[in-house]
Amino acid sequence: LPGPPHRRGLVVFFTGLSGSGKSTVARGLRDALLERGGRTVTYLDGDVVRRLLSAGLTFSKQDRDLNIRRIGFVAAEAARHGGLAICAPIAPYAATREEVREMVEAVGADFLLVHVATPLEECERRDRKGLYAKARAGLIPEFTGISDPYEEPDDADLVVDTTSISVDQAVRQVLDPLIRGGWVR
Repeated sequence: LPGPPHRRGLVVFFTGLSGSGKSTVARGLRDALLERGGRTVTYLDGDVVRRLLSAGLTFSKQDRDLNIRRIGFVAAEAARHGGLAICAPIAPYAATREEVREMVEAVGADFLLVHVATPLEECERRDRKGLYAKARAGLIPEFTGISDPYEEPDDADLVVDTTSISVDQAVRQVLDPLIRGGWVR
């Protein structure tokens, strides 16, 4: 029998378009969990992982999938012995997200998929890095949501739309179910 939830490994896996707010909410969750104490927290940011663990990979479907599998592997290892891992890649493909869920569950940990469902129009309006404008101009090939698909999850455990809520409110929408579920005290 699996142990109590607060002792079980957990991977909180955020997925969403570029600019959806997933990294911001994921970092906010990390900070909230570190303040509460009681859990080892590993934070895997999509951009950082891509620069270090997945250097040299392109944005082809094959390389994107490999990048997500690497994130999943590291997250599963962190959760294997009761740690809590937070991941925030775009993770545009349903099959690859499912592979990560299976990887995590195979080591006896729990997996929570959080879809940051901020609409494309809002993500484009924010466009802090100017990426959507470049993608629309054809300067960035294979850009998720513009010239490459984003497969919206139909199996998300939580759905958060950051369009009209504060970061703190978005973080609470993820933290509260973790507390209710017993993973966090």
